[in-house]
Amino acid sequence: MTATDPTQATTGVPFTLNGTDFEAEQGELLIDACERNGVHIPRFCYHPRMTPVGMCRMCLVEVDTGRGPALQPSCMLPVTPEMKVDTESEATKQAQDGVLEFLLANHPLDCPVCDKGGECPLQDNAYSYGPGETRFVEEKRHFEKPIPISDLVHLDRERCILCDRCTRFASEVAGDPLISFIDRGSQTQVNTFPDDPFSSYFSGNTVQICPVGALTAAPYRFKARPWDLDAVESTSTVDSTGARVVLQASQDELVRILGVDSDAVNWGWLSDKDRFIYEANGSPDRVTQPLIAEDAAGSDSGDGAGRHRPVRWSEATKQAARALRIDPEKVAVIGGARLSLEGQYAWSKLVKGVVGTDNFDAQLGDGVPAALAMGLDRATINEACQPGGVIVLVGPDPKEELPSLYLRVRHAVIEDGATLIEVSPRATSLASIAAVNARTMPGTAGQVLAAVADGRLDDPIGSVDPAQLRAMHAALTSGRPVSVLFGRANLAESARYVADAVGAIRRLVPEARFLPLLRRGNVHGALEMGLTPGFLPGGVRNRRKSLANWPSTPDFEGKDTDGILRAAAAGNIETLVLLGADPIADFPDVGLATQALAEVETIIAVDCFLTASSSLADVFLPAAMAGEYDGSFMNIERRVSPLSAKVTAPGLCRADWTIAAEVSLAVGPDLGFGSLEELRAEMSDTIANLAGLSWAELNTADDGPIPPQQRNWDLDFGDPAALPPVSSYGFRLVVDRKLWDTGVMVQQSPSLAGLAPPAILRLNPADVHLMDLDASEYIRVDQGDVEFDVRFVADEAVSLRTAWLPVGLPGFDVRQLLAAGRSITNVRLQSSALESGPLEEPDQIDDVSHGDMIAADDTTQEDHDG
Repeated sequence: MTATDPTQATTGVPFTLNGTDFEAEQGELLIDACERNGVHIPRFCYHPRMTPVGMCRMCLVEVDTGRGPALQPSCMLPVTPEMKVDTESEATKQAQDGVLEFLLANHPLDCPVCDKGGECPLQDNAYSYGPGETRFVEEKRHFEKPIPISDLVHLDRERCILCDRCTRFASEVAGDPLISFIDRGSQTQVNTFPDDPFSSYFSGNTVQICPVGALTAAPYRFKARPWDLDAVESTSTVDSTGARVVLQASQDELVRILGVDSDAVNWGWLSDKDRFIYEANGSPDRVTQPLIAEDAAGSDSGDGAGRHRPVRWSEATKQAARALRIDPEKVAVIGGARLSLEGQYAWSKLVKGVVGTDNFDAQLGDGVPAALAMGLDRATINEACQPGGVIVLVGPDPKEELPSLYLRVRHAVIEDGATLIEVSPRATSLASIAAVNARTMPGTAGQVLAAVADGRLDDPIGSVDPAQLRAMHAALTSGRPVSVLFGRANLAESARYVADAVGAIRRLVPEARFLPLLRRGNVHGALEMGLTPGFLPGGVRNRRKSLANWPSTPDFEGKDTDGILRAAAAGNIETLVLLGADPIADFPDVGLATQALAEVETIIAVDCFLTASSSLADVFLPAAMAGEYDGSFMNIERRVSPLSAKVTAPGLCRADWTIAAEVSLAVGPDLGFGSLEELRAEMSDTIANLAGLSWAELNTADDGPIPPQQRNWDLDFGDPAALPPVSSYGFRLVVDRKLWDTGVMVQQSPSLAGLAPPAILRLNPADVHLMDLDASEYIRVDQGDVEFDVRFVADEAVSLRTAWLPVGLPGFDVRQLLAAGRSITNVRLQSSALESGPLEEPDQIDDVSHGDMIAADDTTQEDHDG
């Protein structure tokens, strides 16, 4: 259900509640009106974010609408004028007493051992409204227990009260109707169907909203009791949505994460990745003390194991400082999206203000140009999902990369009448509810939207027919608010094509607002704090200008990750800092990343685990993880929310800002702050956007403030990028991401580590038929000097003449086919049973650097201030 907009004037509906006159809002349900006026009505099935169904009848109250008092379910009844409500009458009490007696007839009375005991609405209501004893003497119903209905959720059927919350969530909210009522009468139960498990990315939400202990989370089951838990509100750092969460700990160990109903962001819903990723904090593979590489030759085992020895922090920082005291142009930093805003500012000041290099990039080659991400009018999530609006998705599948945002967009389209236009090389998880599904060949999204913007609506463009072009044009020019969700839908094509698409929409709808779908944790905070070449904190262009409280700023414009790795491979980078980054496992061109790290003289890693990249480090500085430090987070809409410490960082791990301060002390000069309060005061003093931010209120604000976007950038998108041809036998490669992958945080969480699906190539059924392929066989993929066999399936979600294979899945690393600087990746496909014929080099064209994509005449408040 959509929350009522408090800014809209409404005419109050007068009604009487327990003898006192009140006013309800138009259309407000009685249960909500009573709650808002301080009268609690017990309930089980009702949830304010889902459609009311009146299943449990616990909310029966005596209501007189002019025809005499009668018991009615308050969760189904809108308030009408002059309605008289009595929640304390004898009839109401008897009804509530009877409902509870029937619910407890078969419910096991094992509260001391039930995971829900101590926070159970059934337990609370039984004490507050129940009979106090039962008249039933018959044996209670018994079922086998527990049943694992998914990898993460267990079901105790005898505890279920058939409230319909879990099934409604799965169907209405998540769109995964995989859990349902089965059987009849007294044997009615919630369950899944054979061979169809509850494999939803959002299954953990059903555990949180279950009013009894019927659904339990496997990672938390029997780990702690509610009265043993300490809790604090924080923000999820899994992706850039910034879902609000509660961290719960027992004995200084994180044991559970719950969603907080933030009206502006996630509405209480979390993906299972947000909910269970805390297991990585307690991984035995955590590095908890500083390390330096052994000097002895031959000590390297090849994978990093055994090549390091533990040292004191002072020794590690001194060695790091020596490596940073060189020509600034030979120093580079990759990463930073994992950090808090405070850690990002501290590292930005260290790298750009003390060391003096501008080679700093928090986007590992899978984002968009910083000017594009920061310079457009930003929409809030509420604005993008407003009723009746138009949403244009030119980017990745939100369900796979930003799942909390996916739920908001889905609700806006299904429940609030928003119109969704999807422009993508493959059908996303929102395709079934989109008004227009424009399946584009890689690189052609800009061409399609340019045709719409220019009114060229009569000729098809690739597989996009004139009817789709006209439908897009009609929606975009309808006068309704337009929000554009944009990002990299395909890692095998240049970010320049995303800029072309955005420029076309902006040309047609100048008042459109934008949400950049950047995936990595606090990446929007990283851009704001200057962790990108050419910018200083606050979105200020460098241009050799000074910054308050900084000793200096870089005197050159640096390189992005692509440029850094190219320079490193060529021997032009001597010191490389990996700030929570793993280029070998995460940069699209794995060959370039591997070669670059092999050529760098000194690698400094600030991380939590020995990854493929950090295991090569000469200096390893152990960092605290989310939940172990205090700080703040900037989400996809630039909303600032708290990051709270709930447990102690293990061993000698430190918060990122303190690591930067200690390294700077060794490099010289000191950063100038020794506490979080001093750091935040300097941020407010240095960054105009944060001048009015009340840091002390972050933990008390409902949703968190959005700092002003003090920019006036006239973005020049230039001419559309050239597009290489596709040969008669060629396919264009589509590479994106899945929520479950082989990333380090997922693999270090035992409950999530086995959820990544195997790598399977997907082709359009028409292409499978045309090539006369047998689905039981493998398919051979040729791309220049790379050739491999992989399983394939036919999938109508894939565009014609494209091949879709997500990155980061077990079985095959598709990044072997990708090369930095290539605008489009063409591949040749054939049955693996056939002999490979002569292969022409696939048509490619060189990409342009991110720095050349967007020219911005950008002025900020700081620029005006001189």
